[in-house]
Amino acid sequence: MAKTNNFHNDDVVLDIHDRPTLGHWIGLSIQHMFAMFGSTVLVPILVGLNPGIALFSSGVGTLIYILITQGKIPAYMGSSFSFIVPMVALMKTTGYPGIAQGTVAVGLVYLIVALIVSFVGSEWINKILPPIVVGPIVMVIGLSLAGTAATDATMRTLASGSTTYDWRYFAVALITLLVTIGFNMYLKGFISLIPILLGIVVGYLVAVLFGIVNFSGVMAASWFSLPKFQVPFLTYHFHFYWGAVLSLAPIAFVTMTEHTGHIMVLNKLTKRNFFEDPGLNHTLAGDGTASIIAGLVGGPPVTSYGENIGVLAITKVHSVYVLAGAGVFAIIFSFIGKLSALIQSIPSPVIGGISFLLFGTIASNGLRVLIDEKVDFNIKRNLMIASAILVIGIGNAYLQLGQYQFSGLAVATVLGIILNLVLPQKAVSEREFEKQKK
Repeated sequence: MAKTNNFHNDDVVLDIHDRPTLGHWIGLSIQHMFAMFGSTVLVPILVGLNPGIALFSSGVGTLIYILITQGKIPAYMGSSFSFIVPMVALMKTTGYPGIAQGTVAVGLVYLIVALIVSFVGSEWINKILPPIVVGPIVMVIGLSLAGTAATDATMRTLASGSTTYDWRYFAVALITLLVTIGFNMYLKGFISLIPILLGIVVGYLVAVLFGIVNFSGVMAASWFSLPKFQVPFLTYHFHFYWGAVLSLAPIAFVTMTEHTGHIMVLNKLTKRNFFEDPGLNHTLAGDGTASIIAGLVGGPPVTSYGENIGVLAITKVHSVYVLAGAGVFAIIFSFIGKLSALIQSIPSPVIGGISFLLFGTIASNGLRVLIDEKVDFNIKRNLMIASAILVIGIGNAYLQLGQYQFSGLAVATVLGIILNLVLPQKAVSEREFEKQKK
């Protein structure tokens, strides 16, 4: 992989520092905002927070992340799902003030680790994360989300809160998927760069025809809507909650593994090594600072989003200006009630149909790592490592320790790293076979 300085990737439409024309810039940025919107607002809805603040904090967090990483990494920061369980519990006891302190604590953990990395360096990353570990982990990042995409594409939520299969949902999801694939394959010019956005628009119109779009939220929303910011000492009385801090802060180590996985995918997509330039310390600091800001304004912890990485892979538009534009639009939309409500009205099968493509593209890039690096699966060591990572990660064999839950991705990542460090290069039987051949 190349260093980011003085390197230009000619195999993409727009490289990291290429600036699109204004008209293209707007369309490409809105496409990224649409890709992350559903997940970013879903987290606060599940927890009981204000979606507008989550949208605002994700936009600000993205801009801060790009600033701290020196404009070298095209990534978008959205609401993290990893903290939902403890946040729901805290909402019932401490309310948002406890969640805010936990969110800030998460950011501080990131900053502390970033400081440590800045002293010890990141050369060790290549030793513990070779292609045989990286490839399967990247595949898990995409495939572990397959169940979420399938649920969005098939299940309708009833008034009681339960779900039921709805063929109309699946029809809308498949149509959305197929038209997006068609846009990718047959369009040319600028519109060929926004297939995800076009797919969402077409999927939305189809969903309207199928009668599964609820416009009540759009009709009731005002044009201008100030997000209900939650600022310590200003909107609520500050009281320290140790339990809240201890509930959320340890999970930061789990999301760090996901953060590292996303950086691996971006390394492969952009043909760079972001662990070296701008450095893992900068990427962690950017992520952590974004969460601290979110906690100070009323949002949940944030993290880099796989959905937007999928958009980068499909469109081959890696411009950091486009991601920054998405952050700006997220901030603007958080104040425009009608527009926010309109995007929130996008039904889940449309998101599910798009997710089939986005998550699959991420997984395919993991497979590409193994192919490009010519990983030999006739060697037992490689077969053992990849098999363990794939099944544990995709199956989400999580580890529960008290109230802390480590996702299947986190467990698979740690196990893969350990196996890579302790297993010999060749099995005893393989060495014996080689001796016999000689």
